[in-house]
Amino acid sequence: MLEDSLPALKRRRFSIADPMDASFATEKLAAAKQNYGREICVFETTISQTSNNASESEEPDDLEFTTEDYYRILSTKKEDKYLKTKKIRDAEAAASRSRITKAVIRVRFPDNHTLEATFHPSETLQNLIDLLVKVVARPDLPFYLYTTPPKKQIKDLSQDFYSAGFAPGAIVYFSYDLPKGVDTPPGPFLKEDVMSLKGLEPSPAQNPDPDQPAPEPVVAAAPSLQKPAGEKKMVKPKWLKM
Repeated sequence: MLEDSLPALKRRRFSIADPMDASFATEKLAAAKQNYGREICVFETTISQTSNNASESEEPDDLEFTTEDYYRILSTKKEDKYLKTKKIRDAEAAASRSRITKAVIRVRFPDNHTLEATFHPSETLQNLIDLLVKVVARPDLPFYLYTTPPKKQIKDLSQDFYSAGFAPGAIVYFSYDLPKGVDTPPGPFLKEDVMSLKGLEPSPAQNPDPDQPAPEPVVAAAPSLQKPAGEKKMVKPKWLKM
């Protein structure tokens, strides 16, 4: 599911105040990227109690979504569909897609640890499965991914992240696919070297955001050559003969 549709999640990260520690974290994350073929990091998450209480509280009656609201929104969508040609809609979709340059996927494990990995939106979900086979502690056991709510297993692995609605970011959940009656192995669910990345973040100065454009150089404005308002151009009178 997209991150903005899920309850608020709190990260438990280690604070890296020492520049030497920041450099160590950057080097370790770079080594993991070289080893696993992409940027990854690990952190622990907990669902905030505040968001739980808010979701459990009853909504006021004036916020109830009525049948009239549904038909009003439906009619608006129909108008948009018929007012735009297919060529215009395709061009708008292509422009929207070109603005998204990466898909940040967070895989949530039953022990509340989360693996974060960065993909290109045109990559398929099979690339995510291939990465998990490399990083999980028990790659010999079958597993699957799902989204929630409601719980829906991800089956079409040929979809790219953009078409699946997972770009620019999404949270999916990990589960072993074991027969009924077979106990799920206890954690940790990630390999020891992957778990050692827990809480590490590169220094912001050493990890600039590629989506942010470089600042343009400031060019000093040329001085104005305008003449003062009081100064007038000398014009020869018609009556003057030289």
